[in-house]
Amino acid sequence: MFAKIHAVARQVSQIVVGKDLQIRQSLVCLLAGGHLLIEDVPGVGKTTLAHALAISLGLKFSRLQFTSDLLPADVIGISIYDREKNGFVFHPGPVFTQVLLADEINRATPKTQSALLEAMEERQVTADGITRDLPQPYFVIATQNPTHQIGTFQLPESQLDRFLMCLSLGYPDAAAERALLMGEDRRILLKSLPTAMQPEELLIAQAALKDIHVAPALIDYVQAIAHASRQSGLFAEGMSPRATIALLQASRAWAAMEGRNHVIPEDVQAVLVPVVAHRLRPLKSAGSSALGSRDLVLQLMKTVPV
Repeated sequence: MFAKIHAVARQVSQIVVGKDLQIRQSLVCLLAGGHLLIEDVPGVGKTTLAHALAISLGLKFSRLQFTSDLLPADVIGISIYDREKNGFVFHPGPVFTQVLLADEINRATPKTQSALLEAMEERQVTADGITRDLPQPYFVIATQNPTHQIGTFQLPESQLDRFLMCLSLGYPDAAAERALLMGEDRRILLKSLPTAMQPEELLIAQAALKDIHVAPALIDYVQAIAHASRQSGLFAEGMSPRATIALLQASRAWAAMEGRNHVIPEDVQAVLVPVVAHRLRPLKSAGSSALGSRDLVLQLMKTVPV
């Protein structure tokens, strides 16, 4: 079943060229049942990656452009009075899908951003006192512009913590950029992209992760990393229990894609930065405060013995 995941990766790599690692990390995030945040400057392929993943996985796709005037009702839906039924009828919002692309999520106000919290954590939406389940599988793939750009709002820590992984695509290398310039329009290629995996197969693959063995010594290693993040003096706050659970689940997914039925320390190290860096805020008084969270997490990893 995990062979289908590799087939999806190969197919998406034909659309988003030169980003094999980021595609693999995205699939690990989705396989682990998490949500994905892609942070980068406009125009590097964030939306194209999300769309290609949804099509290749055979999932219902919905895109919502976040703007400063977007309201929570625009996300989850609204009840409108129906004269014929003599009552209010709920009209579902874009959140009722399998893959929700929250495009430029940090251009919306914190109030609108928070409308996604229940959907991301509980896979359900409560409106007018009624709780409605969301389709399964359910993923939020959000894109975020750098916070120094005009019209952006900083995502609160509670929102960032809901994303299992945070990736950055970066600019393509010379070979990849040349392939983009000489190749066909990506939007045309997306329209002809076939489905490489069915949603039912993805749900089976997700359920199979629980069979990936995790030794007690590996648990010790994950706990040691979490403890070090809280005691290192590099970060304002350390890893939360949710972060350690996310790290272990992502490590299981990485091991499965490597074709192993057990997790090794290299699996934890492979997913550590995308799982943890966006959750940790560098401490300004730390000697390495000039470094970003990603560099500090790598520095932290070197201090924790395997």
